[in-house]
Amino acid sequence: MNETESDKRGTPLFSVITVTYNAEKELPATLKSVREQNFDSYEHLIIDGASSDSTLKIARDGAPASQTLHSSPDRGLYDAMNKGLDIAKGDYVVFLNAGDTFHSPDTLRLIADKIMDNDFPGVVYGQTDLVDSSRRRVAGRHLEAPSELTYESFKEGMVVCHQAFVVLRRIAEYFDTRYRFSADYEWCIRVLQHSRNNCYVDGVLVDYLMEGMTTRNRRASLMERFRIMCYYYGTIPTIWRHLGFLGRFLRRRKLEKQLTAS
Repeated sequence: MNETESDKRGTPLFSVITVTYNAEKELPATLKSVREQNFDSYEHLIIDGASSDSTLKIARDGAPASQTLHSSPDRGLYDAMNKGLDIAKGDYVVFLNAGDTFHSPDTLRLIADKIMDNDFPGVVYGQTDLVDSSRRRVAGRHLEAPSELTYESFKEGMVVCHQAFVVLRRIAEYFDTRYRFSADYEWCIRVLQHSRNNCYVDGVLVDYLMEGMTTRNRRASLMERFRIMCYYYGTIPTIWRHLGFLGRFLRRRKLEKQLTAS
């Protein structure tokens, strides 16, 4: 899609939704990566939870022309994401939260090309790199996105990072805020139930900020995800599948300890 085609659309192809709360340290890198995109058919929605630091000033000072800033108290991350869905005008939604960045200035253009080549698929997705606060690559994600994605793929866990999971707006339902830690996982499963076609971009789409990863809510998150898997994929198969998850869980914990020590 060139600029002329973008102008003819009237509405943006992408709604990039960034949720913030007291994110003055993390937000600048995210804003920069959006501003530097060489594809202009997007809007950038900043959904802020009434920050008390300089987040709002940073958002205003670093805003592209397409930015909309909304700040009000919310009931948590997924409630804020639902607010973003409420006002999104784009054909596709991309959740890029404070601290996370597009991998390159070409990212939105690569996704747009895939969309146009495949007649507006339900989901476009790709790989994710983990980075530290200096934006240095730490590792690839512990789960690699498969080249073919279906509803069944997510029985193996969050095989695609939420930020690298670009969804056709009309099939993007609200996040279920009954889940405090894993509503994004459950949301992706529901999206895949309604997607008629999922297209893989062979490359890294997003750099995910790994620094500050905590085990504080680890147990609650894992229990939530387990309940979600049981609901969608069956209790007995999920129990058996979890026996095989132990090795990758230990590898992930090792990587987190290495990052904490560095």
